[in-house]
Amino acid sequence: MSLLTIYPDNQPEQGVRYTEFSDIERELSALDVQFERWTANRDLTADDDQATIIAAYQESIDKLKQQYGFQSVDVINLSPVHPQKAEFRQKFLSEHIHEDFEVRFFIDGCGLFYLHVGDKVYAVLCEKGDLISVPANTTHWFDMGENPCFKCIRLFTTPEGWVAKFTGSEIAKSFPTLDETVASLA
Repeated sequence: MSLLTIYPDNQPEQGVRYTEFSDIERELSALDVQFERWTANRDLTADDDQATIIAAYQESIDKLKQQYGFQSVDVINLSPVHPQKAEFRQKFLSEHIHEDFEVRFFIDGCGLFYLHVGDKVYAVLCEKGDLISVPANTTHWFDMGENPCFKCIRLFTTPEGWVAKFTGSEIAKSFPTLDETVASLA
C-alpha cells in the first residue's frame, strides 16, 4: 500500500497518514513532487533483464524523457543478499540534495522517501507501480530497509546520474524507518 505520512520536522511521533492515492498525489503536488502509477505493457518476470524491463515501460519513459529531457535510464535491483546492502542503505539514509531532480519508478518491492520541506517531513512509502520525482534541491533521504527488496527504473537529466550533496544533518535518525513503517501497517 502506498502511504504518505506528514510529520512536523521536530515531532516524528506526530504524523498524519494518507493512504488514498488521490490524497497522496494532492499533498505531494503542492510540493511540485510528481506521484503517479504506471503499468507495464506486458507481463514481466523476476529474471527479466534491464532492456526488457525498460521496453515494458517505454511509452511512459518516453513521455518523461520528452517532458524533462532525461539523458539516461537504468534499472537498479537490490535484494536481501546484495553484498553492499548495508553500505548503500547508510549512504541513502543521510539527508542530501541533488542539483538534478530524482525520479524513481518501483517495478517491484518498496522503499521510503523522506522529503524535508520547510518545517515538515513527508515520508512517502512507494510500492510496485509508483513513480515519484523529487524536485532538484529538495532536502531528502531514502530508506530501503535492512533487507532491501526492490527494483526501480531511475531516470537522470545528467550523464553523471546520482550525485548527492550531503547536508550533515542527523534528522533521518529521528524518524521511523522503512521496517518500522511497514510493521506499523500490519
